[in-house]
Amino acid sequence: MRVYDLIWKKREGLEMTPEEIAFLIAGFVKGEIPDYQMSAWCMAVFFRGMTFAECTWLTLEMAKSGGTVDLTEIPGIKIDKHSTGGVGDKTSLVLLPLVAAAGIPVAKMSGRALGHTGGTIDKLESIPGFRTNLSKQNFLEQVSKIGIGLIGQTGDLVPADKRLYALRDLTATVESIPLIASSIVSKKLAAGADAVILDVKYGDGAFMQKYEDAHLLAETMVEIGTRAGRRFHAILSDMNQPLGLAIGNSLEVAEAIHTLRGEGPTDLTELCLTLGGYMLWMSKKAATPKAGELICEELLRTGQGLAKLRQLIDAQGGKAEVTEDLSLLPKASVKLPVRAIRAGWIQKLNCRALGNIAMKLGAGRDRLEDVIRPEVGIQLQAKIGDRLHPEDLLAVVHAHTEAEARIAATEILSCYTFSEQPVEKGELIREII
Repeated sequence: MRVYDLIWKKREGLEMTPEEIAFLIAGFVKGEIPDYQMSAWCMAVFFRGMTFAECTWLTLEMAKSGGTVDLTEIPGIKIDKHSTGGVGDKTSLVLLPLVAAAGIPVAKMSGRALGHTGGTIDKLESIPGFRTNLSKQNFLEQVSKIGIGLIGQTGDLVPADKRLYALRDLTATVESIPLIASSIVSKKLAAGADAVILDVKYGDGAFMQKYEDAHLLAETMVEIGTRAGRRFHAILSDMNQPLGLAIGNSLEVAEAIHTLRGEGPTDLTELCLTLGGYMLWMSKKAATPKAGELICEELLRTGQGLAKLRQLIDAQGGKAEVTEDLSLLPKASVKLPVRAIRAGWIQKLNCRALGNIAMKLGAGRDRLEDVIRPEVGIQLQAKIGDRLHPEDLLAVVHAHTEAEARIAATEILSCYTFSEQPVEKGELIREII
């Protein structure tokens, strides 16, 4: 078998066999196939695509290219959740404690912030003392004991994906839907879950800005997961404006706690309850997704979700008292209000720009080695569909210095587009696959 022939085959739009894909991935991980040949194959996939069968074979080979997480000792159906990322997306901080409170074991590996989107691990680490670097054994023991654990992705998980993504990033092939889908699903399979709910976002602040592309990505991932013998569902949600009102690590933790108290923003609460309903249904804890949603609403109302978050924080070394006293979270030294300069209804928000502004304040990373400032960010006060008058509060900048705050405030003003006519808020959840 020659790599040249496999590149030619994919260039011609022909379907590769499982054996050919296994040969390609194994050789690349071992360093036997050079980057220039793998780059050529990625470009052929970018233009020619892959069948669902090819995507599945590729995903399975990538999933077994390194270490895996064995969850078989934990009783019950293990379910995982993945979001394709967006601005202000703190869903996991609310959703996973709710699901764990319903009796579903949650063993979650999450990532860090990069670019305009946030990372769950950075948000958790803004809680004083919270540790995310547990060993696999301690992690699994914790899930068995209290029903929930959240850690960073282990270094040996899916090395094929790490190598392939680095290559795609340098060769303008990141946006290939088959390669994106295989990357995401391979990590979910290696993490050991029986079922996975996907929150696939579309819009200005999402990786997939066009709804049609997000739909195809969601459909591809569900098909791959199903063919791989796992249960997958996807929810397509809008990211043309930030989710909730807080952008920034400690600000988002505070908003998640408010939400678990039943005091959170409507859109964040709606998305968490919908995702939670499906997770309970997929785990056979509810007869239907709607029944699962009602259970999650009750867990929210009674405070059991918040109690589970407190238990998680305590188990991983953090100050659990933060769930009652938000002043324990890091606070920015500078807070600068941003006020409207005209009247009207908010028609549009430049979501991606808001994420980048927060990143420049220190809430995210432009490069992996950048240091996070957990206390900085943006607290929005108005979103699409809201009516404002001059001097009404649009947002509050949380910054390290006055100079940084003033720059951010000016940039935030340019993110808002106003209309003289009322504007509908639009649907948060568009489709479920």
